[in-house]
Amino acid sequence: MTKTLFKNAKVFTGKNESFEAFDFVVDDQTGNFTQEEAVDQTIDLAGKYVMPGMINAHTHIVADPYSQIAQLGSPDSTAPTSTFLALTNLQKLLSDGVTYIRDVGSVAEVDIELSALERKGEFLAPGIMASGNPLAMTGGHFSEGSYEVDGVDEVRKYARFLLKKGVGNIKLMATGGVSFDGETPHDIQLTESELQAAVEEAHHKGRTANAHAQGTEGIQNALRAGVDSIEHAVYLDEETIAMFLQRGTYIVPTLAAPWAMIQEANQLPEFMVRKSLELSEAHSQSIGNAAQAGVPLAMGTDSGTAFNNFDQNSSIEMELMVNAGVTNLQALQAATINAANLLQIEKQTGTIEADKLADFIILDDNPLENIKALQAEKSVYKKGKKVK
Repeated sequence: MTKTLFKNAKVFTGKNESFEAFDFVVDDQTGNFTQEEAVDQTIDLAGKYVMPGMINAHTHIVADPYSQIAQLGSPDSTAPTSTFLALTNLQKLLSDGVTYIRDVGSVAEVDIELSALERKGEFLAPGIMASGNPLAMTGGHFSEGSYEVDGVDEVRKYARFLLKKGVGNIKLMATGGVSFDGETPHDIQLTESELQAAVEEAHHKGRTANAHAQGTEGIQNALRAGVDSIEHAVYLDEETIAMFLQRGTYIVPTLAAPWAMIQEANQLPEFMVRKSLELSEAHSQSIGNAAQAGVPLAMGTDSGTAFNNFDQNSSIEMELMVNAGVTNLQALQAATINAANLLQIEKQTGTIEADKLADFIILDDNPLENIKALQAEKSVYKKGKKVK
């Protein structure tokens, strides 16, 4: 058992609004920050910047963004293959400074079982809030990797089925999207009443529900249904932003998803590139407008979609948010305290304070001055152990 004092760093705790002088102690046996003053060793971080480990609220850890091993939702996505990908991708996320995730589209209960194993301390990886398979209408967005449900009764039954399996969140498909042909971001898929049934079941169990929603009408359906967060939120008007503010609903932007597709346009199907190009400007503008209006944001990347990697794109997502009009402080809050509040893990992580998980990043430069500081070399600690 070793207690380590980290001193002389400038620290963003998640609750302050700037990097301030702050010494902290880590107990490597409990894996927590502690208030104890008696320490075994001291690490001098003079000239360094420290922040909580990032929380990525939208991943697909069983996916291969390069489609070299298996494509999410395809018959090749067997349990062994998906588990291998998940374990590999979790370590890549950790290397980028991500110490907790919410996975929102898995197969074969891989995210559920890995979440339980990580909580037991069987392996060192980002903490996982699992969603299992999403709920989609028959033939809807990502239907091959989802439970296909039609009507309120089926939605309610499968929501209960997921909760029985142990998910912490239920993922719902409210609209079409970019990655699949034959649909658009504006298509209405699960109806408001179907969405509401799943949300009710999740909330009865104290769990969360989120919705993939890109077009305005589908976003509004999901908001009225009471979801905890909207993923993507591509097309927002003033009325829709006001609905977010009235309900306190979070947006998880995932700007990295279309950005990654546009970077590799020559390697992707025409329909995917076309839809990414069509929505890219509106997506950035919507996120910027929402942030400026005060809508709470939680960082998420949609990593696992085409060329949307796990080892860099959480840091890149932060830059894309700032480029869209999100302040540097809002971006840091989105990746720490806000995401923890959304995932209902704020008692465990999201801030640097006693009795919470000792998950933190050490940086050479101040990301409040230059958000790209997160993309540079960094030291990463998970449960008090240095992993990079």
